[in-house]
Amino acid sequence: MPDTAPPGSLPRRALLAVALAAPAVARAQGADWPNRPVRYINPYPPGGPTDTLSRLWCARMSEITGQQFVVENRSGSGGNVGADAIAKSAPDGYTVGLGGIASHAIAPTLYASLPFDPHKDFTLVGGLWQLPNLLAVNLALPARDVPELIALLRAHPGKYSYGSAGSGTTLHLAGEMFGQMAGVEMVHVPYRGSAPAQLDLVAGRIHMMFDNIPGTLALSRQGQVRPLAVTSLKRSPVAPDIPAISEFLSGFDVVSWTCLSAPAGLPPVMVARMSALSRRALESEALIKSYRDLGAETWWTTPEDIASFRAAQEARLAPLIRASGARVD
Repeated sequence: MPDTAPPGSLPRRALLAVALAAPAVARAQGADWPNRPVRYINPYPPGGPTDTLSRLWCARMSEITGQQFVVENRSGSGGNVGADAIAKSAPDGYTVGLGGIASHAIAPTLYASLPFDPHKDFTLVGGLWQLPNLLAVNLALPARDVPELIALLRAHPGKYSYGSAGSGTTLHLAGEMFGQMAGVEMVHVPYRGSAPAQLDLVAGRIHMMFDNIPGTLALSRQGQVRPLAVTSLKRSPVAPDIPAISEFLSGFDVVSWTCLSAPAGLPPVMVARMSALSRRALESEALIKSYRDLGAETWWTTPEDIASFRAAQEARLAPLIRASGARVD
């Protein structure tokens, strides 16, 4: 049969070539992602909340896609070691990882220099979860709610201390924001992680603490500390009886948020595919329940929305970081 076609149309052989090439083009652009195992870098140590929440999301993604999502913990330098590993990976979609407030909104102001450019070296695919912090006080402190605490702190500026998991963390910045908005002066005591700070809070060596909700909520339910408020804009479904600080200080809002991060340069088709699959995972009832049991809320966003959110968070937190004096050279 002659290879002819009506005027203005492609010859049959050309049409056949296009048809045969289509699957290869789709693969190259990532429309079939994932077609092999995916490495997921968690920039924090194993065993903590971010590790548990990451593994739950990866397990759900493995169920949805039929491909393994393998968690690799690359901790160090407040999450910057793992973030750098993500940034310097091949932009093929088979190395992704955990981004969030620490590496993408706090680090640009907190660190004098970084091994990566938080504005240019990543593809942010979308949100994963948000985790509020909890303000808890030692049982001996004579304050049973936020208004009483503010009154106590105003009456005794600089007398009372609060602990955090380290300078420049959301826990530290929650205290800094509280001090600014309430017009009170507290002494910040940074620790290397939440566990030693919790011990000192229970023992009364520090008076109060801002901490991720799972740890201090457990202590409060054991009767070892007194919970006063959560730092999210609204109450947490995990503890609806505990008010939000925003109920007393309008607009107060400091939460730990995370996102799915990948190297810069991923094809848009692949990004859209990742986003859609992640949405399926995050909207599953099983994952929503598992996250809430740990004090977190699933949080899906579009790639465009997470980029805008990240920029707004950096701009909002930068003055707090500078005012706190936290700086890593």
